[in-house]
Amino acid sequence: MLGLKSDTNKNWVKIAEENLEKLLTDHAYAEQKAAGAAVSLIINYSEETEMVQKLSAHAIEEMEHFKMVHDLMVSRGMTLGRDQKSNYVKHLTKFFPKTKDRQEALISRLLIAALIEARSCERFKVLSDNLKDKELATFFRGLLESEAGHHTMFLKFARQYQDRTIVNEKWDKLLSYEAEYMQEMGKKPLVHG
Repeated sequence: MLGLKSDTNKNWVKIAEENLEKLLTDHAYAEQKAAGAAVSLIINYSEETEMVQKLSAHAIEEMEHFKMVHDLMVSRGMTLGRDQKSNYVKHLTKFFPKTKDRQEALISRLLIAALIEARSCERFKVLSDNLKDKELATFFRGLLESEAGHHTMFLKFARQYQDRTIVNEKWDKLLSYEAEYMQEMGKKPLVHG
């Protein structure tokens, strides 16, 4: 369903378990950044009424997820740390050439957002299937469905705003680019690291 071309090595779960506070801090900020990215798309493409409506709900949901993660951290005596820089999104944005064409820029942003959501979903599945902490495994399992829905929403809009064949070609190439990068990842307690 996600179409990813690489899988997270299960050894990453051990790194995540040994650094839960860092993982949850990164996760909380990832949710916050997803909300911010949705708001940015709304601001820059305000004429796209259907997308604005969907992204408004999406931004609210992402902030609700941020709150859920933060509440979980507080209940476990953890403190939200400072944002940890992840090179994942920075790397993905290098895939598409910079353009002044608003439509091309929109498609690039939608495809990158779809991929970020797909990878989050895949990582949450790996965590939910392999964490020893059953409460935390259940927590991540609860996020899976919504992350998968986010992934498909962004892809749907990309295919709506540009020829489906062209979008599918771009998507396939972006997936390969990301898979190559992910072979070097899985060494840090970051959702996309």
